[in-house]
Amino acid sequence: MFVGFGTTINITTIIGGAALGVLVGARMSTRTRTLITEVLGLITILGAVSALAPMWSERYVTALPKGWTLLAILASLLIGGLIGSALNLETKLDGLGENLRKKFRAHEESTFVEGFVSASLLFIIGPLAILGSISDGMSTGIDQLLLKSSLDFFAAMAFAASLGWGVAASAIPVGIYQGVWTVVGLGLGNILSGYQIDAMTITGGLMLVCIGLRLLKIKDIAVGNLLPALIIAPVLVQILHSFI
Repeated sequence: MFVGFGTTINITTIIGGAALGVLVGARMSTRTRTLITEVLGLITILGAVSALAPMWSERYVTALPKGWTLLAILASLLIGGLIGSALNLETKLDGLGENLRKKFRAHEESTFVEGFVSASLLFIIGPLAILGSISDGMSTGIDQLLLKSSLDFFAAMAFAASLGWGVAASAIPVGIYQGVWTVVGLGLGNILSGYQIDAMTITGGLMLVCIGLRLLKIKDIAVGNLLPALIIAPVLVQILHSFI
């Protein structure tokens, strides 16, 4: 077993699940695929609910000055959104998906880019991606990434049945993102406090809501531009924690 083994397994399960999903999805009617996409939107929002739960946890609430539990998340999203908009991350993420679509020779009218963007954000958001990768880097076990891999396998299969090969391409940003956190774990150990993980999880949960709304065709929110908020959130709550 080597450092990064957990992420390697995770990438393999995403590609494998997506491949099975594409094989199954090719035999489905357009109406069935649309229904699956809508169900995925609902499930994504349900997953967001669990990600938002730390908002009311004692660990998070007591770590911040009174009245700042919600404001900290709001500020993180606003600052992160401004940075993401300035860097035009959403367009760049779509562009990456479009380039991969061409390499995979997917049809221009296909859902490749939507599958790539939605699946990428879904798979990188959440505490398991961060904690599991850090644990992998510290060589303290890959149990968390094994759990995440199991969940991602079925999610990738369900997404790919409706959205196609773009879901498999999401393994690329997942590998990069978790690889970075693995290096952090290898070099610095456990650098984040529990309340900082909570802040990242809550912020990510709101992004999952945005993804769910997109899949349900209710509102197309530029979630990619909000990604810097995942970095801003733990830094901001640490600053606020120093005022207690």
